[in-house]
Amino acid sequence: MRRREFIGLLGGATAAWPLAMRAQSRVYGVALLTLQAGEDPAQLVGALRDLGYVTGRNLSFEHRSAEGDPNRLAALASELVQLKPDVLVAGWGTLAPKALKSATETIPIVFSAVGDAIGAGLVQSLSRPGGNVTGFSAQSSELKGKQLQMLLACIPDQHVIGVLLNPDTPYSALAIRQLKAAADGQDVRLELMEIRNPQDFTEARMDSLVASGASSLFIVEDPLVIAIRDTVIDQANRRRFPIMTGLVEYAHSGGLMTYGPVLKDSFRRAADYVDRILKGTPPGDLPVAQPTQFQLVINLKTAKALGLTIPSSLLALADEVIE
Repeated sequence: MRRREFIGLLGGATAAWPLAMRAQSRVYGVALLTLQAGEDPAQLVGALRDLGYVTGRNLSFEHRSAEGDPNRLAALASELVQLKPDVLVAGWGTLAPKALKSATETIPIVFSAVGDAIGAGLVQSLSRPGGNVTGFSAQSSELKGKQLQMLLACIPDQHVIGVLLNPDTPYSALAIRQLKAAADGQDVRLELMEIRNPQDFTEARMDSLVASGASSLFIVEDPLVIAIRDTVIDQANRRRFPIMTGLVEYAHSGGLMTYGPVLKDSFRRAADYVDRILKGTPPGDLPVAQPTQFQLVINLKTAKALGLTIPSSLLALADEVIE
């Protein structure tokens, strides 16, 4: 073979090599939609990296946050869908995955923590979700009963308990049904305070809870109540209302007690489902996974300030005691 011909062939092979490499090393697109500003996309990126998906190599990652404003979710969801990612991931709560589901019926969606996926219309069933949506539940059928039992162990002579909730969150209806069923068996009446935005939570409404005879505050989990937790805790502690919820942020910020599923690894679990979908599993074939780990956090400093004695049996069960 002549030298010029050999160089020509080599040059052609060299030109074709990058094309072959691009064909072999596909870049996968993953996009994340979150409601709250505090949901850290780095957790999802890190979990995907551990599974072999590296940004700049074989992963293209996009993130949009509504910065706490639910009214922005629809537009942000449409923006992400137009990018045509391989998989969409929704942050904590129901509103972000609902916005994504409304924006596409074809791109797979993985939600990281939803209370009532069936009630929200996200899936047909937990075992066989169907469609293009699946993910992870943030609740169990026995959670509300256990939360109430723990609260009554600390304040046993209660007859009225205030309940703070966002009625626009589909999970709230399920939570109230479970809580009422548990309260009826304890001869406890629930006094509901419904809020749809931060402005709905006022001192006057807290005073109404006091007038109703309520002696504690039960908080139904929702991104809205996370956003206003400092205000809620301040108002509750001023009225010597012990707080019970499943949101660990409340205990860390001065609420009395939280008991709920461990959500700190929610993005890591979501990454596992993203990986399975990218490898060919239809999202509708992946069951909605129930929580398996729960944590009890007790703020003993708050208990002392409220003049409460936490039973030793409950303290022994605590995963974390704040002193």
